[in-house]
Amino acid sequence: MEQAARMRKKGQINVVLKKTSEQEALLSHNESDMLTKPEHRAYKQIQKELDEFIGLSNIKQFMKEIYAWLYLNQKRQEEGLKAGKQVLHMVFKGNPGTGKTTVARLIAKLFKDMGVLEKGHLIEAERADLVGEYIGHTAQKTRELVQKSLGGILFVDEAYSLARGGEKDFGKEAIDTLVKAMEDQQHSFVLILAGYPKEMERFLKLNPGLPSRFPMKVTFPNYSINELIRMAHKMAKERDYRLDARAEATLQDLLKYTKEKQEAHFSNGRFIRNLLERSIRAQAVRLLEEGNYDTEDLMTIKGVDLSHAFYHTDLSLE
Repeated sequence: MEQAARMRKKGQINVVLKKTSEQEALLSHNESDMLTKPEHRAYKQIQKELDEFIGLSNIKQFMKEIYAWLYLNQKRQEEGLKAGKQVLHMVFKGNPGTGKTTVARLIAKLFKDMGVLEKGHLIEAERADLVGEYIGHTAQKTRELVQKSLGGILFVDEAYSLARGGEKDFGKEAIDTLVKAMEDQQHSFVLILAGYPKEMERFLKLNPGLPSRFPMKVTFPNYSINELIRMAHKMAKERDYRLDARAEATLQDLLKYTKEKQEAHFSNGRFIRNLLERSIRAQAVRLLEEGNYDTEDLMTIKGVDLSHAFYHTDLSLE
């Protein structure tokens, strides 16, 4: 690191240092305007949609890395360099409401725009869509679902449920069929297995060959209380409602209580959406009984509405 200038002022030495190439590389990740060029419109569109979501900083960086890899592979091909196809099957680990399905849809869209997938559609599935009722039925159902997914993404939520019945359960047949499809048609579709973090970790350990088939494992962390409050304000505004100061304080208390109680399976954005929708119904009953129909009253969600929605429904048990 070179010293570019040195000045004395009031007995202190101020040193201006020239940036090393490593520092410049790090800064380029944040400061570069290269991605604003028209040739990167596929990434800019995905970035624009992701920016609509609160939080997800690690997911936004993940999407940038995927795009950069795909784009640079195209450039390598243009220069006559080797650009081997990377296996793109993924594992998403996270609680409900953390954005797993939404991000899967965006990945499908990006892969289509980048020419990786022909159709870019998303097929959502769960255990019932894959597991049959008799020997041979499961393999048939699973193969049919893979066939529908060709050119797009097969997204299997709560994938660990495929292994919950043990060796004699038909779920194992579904896993084996999926593994074979991943080998035979590994570049024709992308398989994303999703579910709760701990359950997915146990699931992957059940089959020694399974983890290596999913080179990309992405963790979707729980939202912080501040992020969830911002989310609530955003959802309310989209519906022409607002939370008053007391409602925000009540929401903070409810979130703290629920996150501590349900840390392993907290439903994040889903919890906020359900709470807000039930609070709107509670507000409607309150205003009807009060006879208040002014614009300000119709728009305002109060703390009492949130409390009623939480304690007088099954939200406190979810």
